[in-house]
Amino acid sequence: MRIDKFLNAVNITKRRTVAQDMLANGVVSINGKVAKASKNVEVGDRISIAYLKGEKHYEVLQIPVTKSTPKSQQDQYVKETD
Repeated sequence: MRIDKFLNAVNITKRRTVAQDMLANGVVSINGKVAKASKNVEVGDRISIAYLKGEKHYEVLQIPVTKSTPKSQQDQYVKETD
């Protein structure tokens, strides 16, 4: 699954366009490398997002099969790490 779709599907971003803007500005990285919107995400990847107030890190646990998932199920797909 593409990183922009993934961020939206697991409720890290509210809209896919927000995810695309973040990727275009270089604030999202996968396994330490700045990611483009077309980059595919795989189980075990580490995603880092540099927000203004600090950086958040996520580990991909599972790839969703649907376009969106309930926010209550977010912990099945990503785990926030330090």
